Amino acid sequence: MRPYIRSNDSRRQRFGTRISIVVPAYNESENIKPLIAKFAEMMERSHLPAEVIIVDDGSEDQTLQFAQDEAHRHRFIRVIPHKRHLGLTAALETGFNAARGQIFTFWPADLQYYPEEIPKLIAKIDDGYDVVCGWKKGRYGLKRLVSFIYNILSRILFGVKVHDLNSVKAFRREVYDEMPTLREGWHRYLVVIAAKRGFKVGEVRVKLYPRLHGKSKFGILRIPIGLTDLFSVKYQISFMRRPLLFFGTLGFLLVLAGAIVGGVAIYFRVVLHEGYRPLLYLVMLLVMSGIAAMGLGFLAESLIYVQDEIAALRKQGQKIDRLSETIARLTRSRQTRDQSRRREPNLPGDRQQQQQQPQ
Repeated sequence: MRPYIRSNDSRRQRFGTRISIVVPAYNESENIKPLIAKFAEMMERSHLPAEVIIVDDGSEDQTLQFAQDEAHRHRFIRVIPHKRHLGLTAALETGFNAARGQIFTFWPADLQYYPEEIPKLIAKIDDGYDVVCGWKKGRYGLKRLVSFIYNILSRILFGVKVHDLNSVKAFRREVYDEMPTLREGWHRYLVVIAAKRGFKVGEVRVKLYPRLHGKSKFGILRIPIGLTDLFSVKYQISFMRRPLLFFGTLGFLLVLAGAIVGGVAIYFRVVLHEGYRPLLYLVMLLVMSGIAAMGLGFLAESLIYVQDEIAALRKQGQKIDRLSETIARLTRSRQTRDQSRRREPNLPGDRQQQQQQPQ
């Protein structure tokens, strides 16, 4: 079901929007108005053909009301509310799915990043990059240490040569179209997944400012959750597309271990004339487990093939939906122009031509 979008279509830029800036907001009522003022200032200076999509993620304060008030003052703002708090990843997906531009930008609502940095990210995209990360510079306490460890582990595990994966980002629409369905928290690994799929990744330095209003959403529980997600994404990137590599390797190692234990059992039985029945049971367990792991690998490969077919059909359906929406907008626009022409009074020259026509 499509989200309800608070907007006045007669005042929005239907065509020509190149950049979609998605701003998830949760209990950021004190930051919304100054943030939008900075967006307006940035767009006036840079003349970027952009829209700002504010996704209110079930805020319990006046974030939604303030955002809707600003949407009536500024043509470039669209507001999408969630009925309840769904999390940052869900808010980003809502914004990206509603975006009209060809370049997507993720921008927090906490005013720790100023919109004046956005033209730098877009310029890097125009230089030929598909994804551009912000490399934040500034003081941010405990989060600095956590971010440093996280980025070091990410570079070791994934080999992505950027300094900061957990900052503001800009990327082309096709990058998001190629993304799998993101689980909660996996927006942090969008850059990693994009890099592994062959997209060109770059970075620019951005300034990080201290939070002046509202409460930080960073909690100590995000550290173990982030680590488990890190290894989960590593598994998906390295083995999810090639499950037989993982299960086949595991199965081969188990069978090999069974063969080694079996050789030891034969040595004890033939050479030392001593028999250990537990070794026989262990050989059977290892060999059977290895064969079962290989069977799981073949089964997973079949499931991946089916998943790829479904994903291809889904992408075709999305393209058809976007084409249908474009045709519908063009049809409505043409009907509106035709109706306005019918309501206009005839010009004097037109009336004279009508009078001169033979009866």
